[in-house]
Amino acid sequence: MKRLIFATGNKDKMREIREIMAGLDYEILSMKEAGIELDIEENGTTFAENAMIKARAVFEQCHELVLADDSGLEVDHMDKQPGVFSHRFGGEETPYSIKNQMIIDNLDGVPDEKRTARFVCAIAAVFPDGSEVTKVAAMEGRIAYKEAGTNGFGYDPIFFLPEYGCTSAELTPEQKNEISHRGKALRLMREELENR
Repeated sequence: MKRLIFATGNKDKMREIREIMAGLDYEILSMKEAGIELDIEENGTTFAENAMIKARAVFEQCHELVLADDSGLEVDHMDKQPGVFSHRFGGEETPYSIKNQMIIDNLDGVPDEKRTARFVCAIAAVFPDGSEVTKVAAMEGRIAYKEAGTNGFGYDPIFFLPEYGCTSAELTPEQKNEISHRGKALRLMREELENR
């Protein structure tokens, strides 16, 4: 079976990736599982650039199919911040409960219709022949007034989905994979892999 190396060490992310890519004719490995240890500087200005920086760096180590993602939260009222700095927002070691509260505080007094936000995910692929592809998808929502739900991670507990009446951390994993930015981007990439 062919190998697909996903440029992440995040266990939650790997679980989602394996669920969405299940049945694909590849053994899906994290960087760690593939024995690759790298400290990659993500200095792109967009999610797509950062994803490709990671994919190329890992590809240089293995010359196998590599996928990488970069994702984050854009809050319209905050000029689309934290954006590509979502992980570093408020400090890399700062717990998400504090980061989430910082965003809620930033939107104090802002009405529902102006609390619009989206999760964006870019997935980059470098193929064994050196060709490259990037897919980008988003999930639209609003910033909630307080954290709710335990099924997600990161900013999920404050990302409210009006059509579901709950935050993305209150969705089941199956529901989340169906509508999430990462789920959509991974399915676009899955189509790309199936058609090659």
